[in-house]
Amino acid sequence: MKKIIIIGSGIVGISAAYHLAGKADVTVIDRKEVGRATDAAAGIVCPWIAQRRNKAWYALAKGGARYYRDVVAELMNEGERDTGYKRVGTLALHEDKKLNEMLERTTLRREEAPEIGELTRLSAEEAKVLFPPLSDEYDALLVAGGARVDGEKLRAALERVAVKRGVKLIDGSAVLVEEDGYHVECDGVRYEADEIVLACGAWLPELMEPIGYTARVSGEKAQIVHVQLPNVDASDWPVVMPPRRRYLLGFEGGRVVIGSTHERDKAFDARPTAIGVHEVLAKGLESAPGLAEAELIETRVGFRPVTPNSIPVLGRVPGAEKLLVANGLGSSGLTVGPFIGKVLADLVLTGDCELDLSLYPIEDHVYRQLQ
Repeated sequence: MKKIIIIGSGIVGISAAYHLAGKADVTVIDRKEVGRATDAAAGIVCPWIAQRRNKAWYALAKGGARYYRDVVAELMNEGERDTGYKRVGTLALHEDKKLNEMLERTTLRREEAPEIGELTRLSAEEAKVLFPPLSDEYDALLVAGGARVDGEKLRAALERVAVKRGVKLIDGSAVLVEEDGYHVECDGVRYEADEIVLACGAWLPELMEPIGYTARVSGEKAQIVHVQLPNVDASDWPVVMPPRRRYLLGFEGGRVVIGSTHERDKAFDARPTAIGVHEVLAKGLESAPGLAEAELIETRVGFRPVTPNSIPVLGRVPGAEKLLVANGLGSSGLTVGPFIGKVLADLVLTGDCELDLSLYPIEDHVYRQLQ
């Protein structure tokens, strides 16, 4: 059996461990850093409506959305009933011209992605029936295949099954060491491995700098606000995607998640800030004024790993092929995380995967420092 070390137990790392469990000797090391993106995030699985023409991103996002059906079914078969995933549909809000373009684009994409499901144009009044706090400003497109994910619940379900299958978890700060190849040290203990998976999100540069590599990945700060409506069950409300990078998600117990900020140059400042919370609430209430009297119960802060050109990093490190990296997923982390874990496991076990890795040129973002 191959011996594999995975650094990072967010959605990507723990998914890789889950897919390798029972097929390799797997150890996951994580120091439980404050601001880990998975812990803060509430994910939206609906990539098909996006206007982005980035082929690399869409291939990854489409594969991630499709793969949820399989991985959730596997988890359910393992007795995991609370995976944090629910197919509730997505309401995309916009003015008529944009909605017509969105409907046309998504209808074409449905030919290759039948999981999109039914597409229905709704009036503002019809949308409010499905998500009562909404304003009367926008009509909507309902995408039946859209879903929401509680990142930490999904991560925990994958972890429980992985541990049951023999994966070992270590709490601590991993250090990469180059010495006759590469190994990992953690709290004075040396760990050898045939392959090392680096799934540490925005902390990748810190991990790679001591072995002489530059990693062009940074943390984009996201502040996400949770409010609660009394005597309401929002668990079946669709995901709402208003214009201008906003979202609203309903959960059990009347909880509604409003997101989010996209703050560059604020990496690892995990404080909720007045301006950040104001921005999120102002945008959220503009789209859903019916939340004005909801109780403010929580603000979460996470750091999305992003690259300068927003193209993810995926594959073996040039000049250090024993090291594999998956990073730079940005706000798509929960959409693609379980799928990326499978891709990493396939690379480790077979040397190949279903993605065209040339779309994610790792040498653009991870390379040896000049001496």
